[in-house]
Amino acid sequence: MSAPRLSSTPLPGIGVRYDLTTRESRRLSVVAHRDGHRTISAYRRDDPDACDLSVRLTTEEAATLIDALMPAHHTPNLLSTTDLGLVAERIELPGSSHWNGRLLGESRIRTDTGASVVAVLRRAEAIPSPTPVFRLAGGDTLIVIGTREGVEAAAAILGRE
Repeated sequence: MSAPRLSSTPLPGIGVRYDLTTRESRRLSVVAHRDGHRTISAYRRDDPDACDLSVRLTTEEAATLIDALMPAHHTPNLLSTTDLGLVAERIELPGSSHWNGRLLGESRIRTDTGASVVAVLRRAEAIPSPTPVFRLAGGDTLIVIGTREGVEAAAAILGRE
């Protein structure tokens, strides 16, 4: 048996699709929609392109399923952003982005949307709390936290080409 593999694919205007191939060569996918919903799909073993099951979950249902799958990670002392009316989202900066090579502060994300870029993932490195003079690069994944509307507005700004 091979090790499980996880890949992600940005779905512009929709969210991100995560594909998992299990040790038993079963394929599952989760589409993390921008509105917080999740769609979980399972594919046939004999035809990995044929979907056997697809279930759309609300944000609350997805959180409940996560608790069921990872009960050791549930700690009542941790704040849940959804309980506070906030969302966290990964937003990938395309190589052709208008912001490639520009400073984070030039985007005015926090000023114009109220959302905050709390980290940037670049290759195998995580850059926490990037300052306004942080230079963005195509391929960066920005971790943005804010209201749903603020995060969507930030995604629109970052999607500018």
